[in-house]
Amino acid sequence: MSIETRPRPLTAPQRAGLSLAAQTRTALALVDRDMAVIFHSLPAFLLRTAMQPFLFAFVFAYVLPHIGLGIGGNGRGGGLFASILLPGLMASTLMFQGIQAVALPLVQEFSFSREIEDRVMAPAPVKIVALTKVVSGAIQGVLAAAMVIPLVWAASGGAATVNWGQPLLLVTMVPLGALVGAALGLLIGTAISPREINLVFAVLVLPLTLLGCIYYPWSQLASLRWLQIAVLFNPVVYMSEGLRAALTPHSGHMSLLAVYGLLIAALTVMLVLGLRGFQKRVIT
Repeated sequence: MSIETRPRPLTAPQRAGLSLAAQTRTALALVDRDMAVIFHSLPAFLLRTAMQPFLFAFVFAYVLPHIGLGIGGNGRGGGLFASILLPGLMASTLMFQGIQAVALPLVQEFSFSREIEDRVMAPAPVKIVALTKVVSGAIQGVLAAAMVIPLVWAASGGAATVNWGQPLLLVTMVPLGALVGAALGLLIGTAISPREINLVFAVLVLPLTLLGCIYYPWSQLASLRWLQIAVLFNPVVYMSEGLRAALTPHSGHMSLLAVYGLLIAALTVMLVLGLRGFQKRVIT
């Protein structure tokens, strides 16, 4: 007679009586662990982060204008486009970094490495463990976005201009955008299987990027009113417009009340769904 054995479902340890201070120490330790991993592989992180914005700015804001195929032609207008492109590439980086730093590792941990089992055994509620993933991803997003400014300036041949007259707007918009990107990564990482990861990039990431007002201001879609309204469901639009208002001198950007309000709403919804999905994946 054979006895059928089944893998035991993962259950969370009892955490009754844990003080807020103890949970905070645990969360900080988990974030510190993630940051140690990043700094241990810093060259790979820098290369992964720098390649896309540098090449985009180099081709679209330097090469094409100088060969007469870009905005303005024959080098004219390249500086204006570089200034528009810079905050858009920062927004794109915040979104991509959230997916790379949170979603892809989660998919691997849930399906292959099972490292997530070690994390959820930490003396903290499961949702706190999930939040540390978001915080770690957001920190990486902030670092990556900060790199974009000198990269785009250098790649555009110094044509990109930056207005530093809105420091409060900048230092609030970048962390908020990083949190939104990391929350999106949490939602994706808990909702998909490894077989579906390529589908996510084709169906979700590509439209978020191309229709995220990265290469053009939202106001310039006025002649395509249906599209201007449709892209309002894209959180990257609000990241791009908020960063454009913080870094470029021109007016006509989207209302900052709408930018902050919609980003906070998107962050709240994605966090709630992501935390619920994370808890469902690790606790049976």
